[in-house]
Amino acid sequence: MTAPTEPLTLPCGVTVKNRLLKGAMSEALGTHDHAPRPELPALYARWAGGGTGILLTGNVMVDARALGEPGNVVLEDERHLAEFHAWAVQGSRGGAALWMQLNHPGKQAPRGLNAGGTVAPSAVPYPGGMARAFETPRALTVPEIHDLTARFARSARLAQRAGFGGVQLHAAHGYLLSQFLSPRHNVRTDEYGGSLDNRMRFLLETFDAVRAAVGPRFPVSVKLNSSDFVRGGFSEEDSLAVVAALGERGCDLIEISGGTYEKPMMMLGQGERGGFFADFAGRARAAAGVPLCVTGGFRDAATIRQVLAEGSADVVGLARPLVTDPDFSARVLRGEDVSSEVRPLKTGIGLLDGSGYLEIAWYEDAMRRLAGGQQVRAGEAPLLALARIAAETGLGAVLRRRRA
Repeated sequence: MTAPTEPLTLPCGVTVKNRLLKGAMSEALGTHDHAPRPELPALYARWAGGGTGILLTGNVMVDARALGEPGNVVLEDERHLAEFHAWAVQGSRGGAALWMQLNHPGKQAPRGLNAGGTVAPSAVPYPGGMARAFETPRALTVPEIHDLTARFARSARLAQRAGFGGVQLHAAHGYLLSQFLSPRHNVRTDEYGGSLDNRMRFLLETFDAVRAAVGPRFPVSVKLNSSDFVRGGFSEEDSLAVVAALGERGCDLIEISGGTYEKPMMMLGQGERGGFFADFAGRARAAAGVPLCVTGGFRDAATIRQVLAEGSADVVGLARPLVTDPDFSARVLRGEDVSSEVRPLKTGIGLLDGSGYLEIAWYEDAMRRLAGGQQVRAGEAPLLALARIAAETGLGAVLRRRRA
């Protein structure tokens, strides 16, 4: 029976101090030229002091021409290594392992955000209402795919140089690596489309390139959907096959999530016991042969302990509970029967309560307040948080922001 306090030795040989992980949340704390703002080191120092074993950053983009939202941080060259180093130092306090999540949005970037338009495996537009928010992408050429693989590898090497303790490739939630995996969005007829072996080629080649860039003793993780939860999309059977392929390559930690912005199950879940994706995670762990993390919906210590004890996962990921209580992990590790106060935000205004904009703005505002040393109470003053974020970035930017 595994306990949250037990260390975990990864396939690369690195040992993390316990079985709790801070999941990625989009902080939107990049400067106008995409460097980390000073709030990021302060925010992660706060989380590092809270006892969590692995801290995952929000998505860091590998190409400044391809932002996923306003305020993204980008790591594609050496210009801002000093700022990244400051972030790495503060986020590694107390033995925390700070890992950088690397990402490319593909076509999942708000219309008009990127001057050159968007790219994807195929020139397939989003259906229905999403087509108004996201423009039809251009299909990538094979040389461009190879260039993107090289970009992920270069960003990973730069993260290592800056002092981060590992990297994660974001292949979930409908971003570019996830788009290649989905037969709904990838209708290519070359070696990167068609069969699942071909659809996973970009991810596996990118993983191999990153591993070569950082060496055998540096953690490389992948975030993967259990399913896209849309008809014709990436399925659970597909996911198990990709998990097995990543396991064969010695992936250090596979984080299981689910859904895309067409079907945001990563925010809503299915009412599963033990978190949103814990039932699938148990099957995936058996297929992987390497450590597996499940993230989404964990709100109390008893459920975290049960999932680990039953062997459904090696690591449990937490996100929103760590915003409202940065010491939540420490309390779990001390054996307290703690339960998070995180609940869906409500204002009584149907237009706001029925959208994701309010929660996005509230958590971005809360992370800024945490960075400033303030205490955040779950659900407090949602309209005030929305107003503060809109005042800083403009309402249009708020409406174009999404979670990691």
